[in-house]
Amino acid sequence: MNLKQLEYFVHVAELGSFSKAALVLDIAQPALSRQVRALEIDLRETLLLRNGRGVVLTEAGQRLFEHGVSILQAVAQAREDMGASRDEPVGRITIGVPPTIGRQLTLPLIDGFKRRLPGARLAIVEGLSTHIVEWITTGRVDIGLLYNPEPQPGLEITPVLEEPLCLVARAADAGLPNGPLPMRALAGLPLIMPERSHVIRRLLETQAVLLGLKLDIAWEVSSIASIIDLVCAGYGHAVLTASAVAASGRADELVAQALTEPPLSSVLCLAVSAHKRPGPLMRHGTRLLNELARSLPQATAAQSRPG
Repeated sequence: MNLKQLEYFVHVAELGSFSKAALVLDIAQPALSRQVRALEIDLRETLLLRNGRGVVLTEAGQRLFEHGVSILQAVAQAREDMGASRDEPVGRITIGVPPTIGRQLTLPLIDGFKRRLPGARLAIVEGLSTHIVEWITTGRVDIGLLYNPEPQPGLEITPVLEEPLCLVARAADAGLPNGPLPMRALAGLPLIMPERSHVIRRLLETQAVLLGLKLDIAWEVSSIASIIDLVCAGYGHAVLTASAVAASGRADELVAQALTEPPLSSVLCLAVSAHKRPGPLMRHGTRLLNELARSLPQATAAQSRPG
């Protein structure tokens, strides 16, 4: 076992896919598969199981993953400390992003690191904001993008982008007026929502209680991509940001109308550990992520309904 094999394995495990890891590592997928297989042979363990959506860790793989993250973080910290005196951004950094913007940010992040931080290694992981908070706290993630985080003493939080929340409906459907909608317009509409831990669900339910409004949660689905597929298939409506609609690739099938009275918005924030001394790589990485997040393409907050 060597550090390169361990790094390759951790990337595949974090991203859940050989193809995504090959893109981040800038190597051919067959070469990546051979390195991970060599690691499995050396350890006499099956570490990853392939399925139709990517790979999952075995029990042995989970144990090695936890060791691997700690080892790579220690190596990255040593490199960063050695480069700190020269203000060189070297080492390994892990960035956590929400699934709604992961697809939009992955390629620009990799391009930015290759051009501006060639001495650094980058890992990108996707997760809900609640998970990313936990990962920053435990040291698995160095920098995270979060939606509507609650103040915590262990985090330094910087607002980056504010977006209105929108009622998302199938463009072929009719029945609601054009333009922005009061939140009371949600009454009686079948809603497709994430689980209760999701920040948008919590925000929406809190405002509904204050208004005395009963929401009809018809379907509870964790994946934003699946929620959009269900809306397009006519199973109900969703409440999402315009950028989530834009990132879905199905914006031409949907109508997004901003919610008002009260206006609801989702704030994207950048978060780092308050207990970790930022070195050159952290400073440069944070600056790059901030720039890219502020330039995210967004759909129009309120679109007109056809007809």
